Amino acid sequence: MSKVKHNKIRNTGLLYEFLLRQITSEVLNNNEISKTAHIIKKQFNENTELGKELALYNIIINKKFTSDTRAEYFINEAIKARQELNNSILKRERYNLIKELKETFNLQKFMSSKVKNYKTYASTYKLFEYSTTMSPEQKTESFFNLVEHVTTKEDNIKLSETVGTKLSDNEDLRILTYKTLLEKFNSKYTKLNYPQKSLLRAYINNVSGTNSLKEFISKVTPTIKSELKKYSKNLKDEVVQIKLKEAIKSVDKFCGAGKSEIVKDSVVVQTMRYMELLKELKKSGSKKQQTI
Repeated sequence: MSKVKHNKIRNTGLLYEFLLRQITSEVLNNNEISKTAHIIKKQFNENTELGKELALYNIIINKKFTSDTRAEYFINEAIKARQELNNSILKRERYNLIKELKETFNLQKFMSSKVKNYKTYASTYKLFEYSTTMSPEQKTESFFNLVEHVTTKEDNIKLSETVGTKLSDNEDLRILTYKTLLEKFNSKYTKLNYPQKSLLRAYINNVSGTNSLKEFISKVTPTIKSELKKYSKNLKDEVVQIKLKEAIKSVDKFCGAGKSEIVKDSVVVQTMRYMELLKELKKSGSKKQQTI
């Protein structure tokens, strides 16, 4: 038996991970993400074989067990579920996805970033694609790479407060997007509070086809304005007061979607910035009260 090699460009889990990172980059750089979001919605929905295979990748990446026996049974069932997919349709969908990625992005740059669970993705790919043709040595190595992964506890970001503890197939497809965005925004804004996390959840739901983002921003904008006005009264620096008043006047301009049903990514970023400003004002006000 010849040695099976991992092919990164054919790894469904990695392709989706890179698409999520592309969305993250575009959001943080205030760019439109219509093409990237369109690719995700078209290629990875629950009706495609790619979407079904991605759900299997995601559950292996995210599921944890305390027992090796349960972990081994789980991995075998995931491999079995993968074998039950329509392989000819899956290959065609993956070919079309790769073709679209090549036409849309600089593929070398697109796939250049490091992935935390790369070994797990690679082992999953080998078992999904070559479980019946791999050498016993390779199959054992890949299999127990997965056993080690699903039985090793990690300090993961808790998603239960935002996506719920019981995850449906559709929610599984959003986990990596939310986690990546949460990590990126946390690094930019130190630590996100509950309203900021709620905004990210609404954004991810919107990318995945749920039209809740405009409604969420419409509800949160008046609260942001009133809270900013409330805490601005505690400011003593006149220059800062003037700048803050101008910022408050611009809330509707920057955070409003207008008559359009589509919420631009710039609106999401601006709303996040206003939330960050409000958080800092509250923090400053709390410190002042403690010193009195």
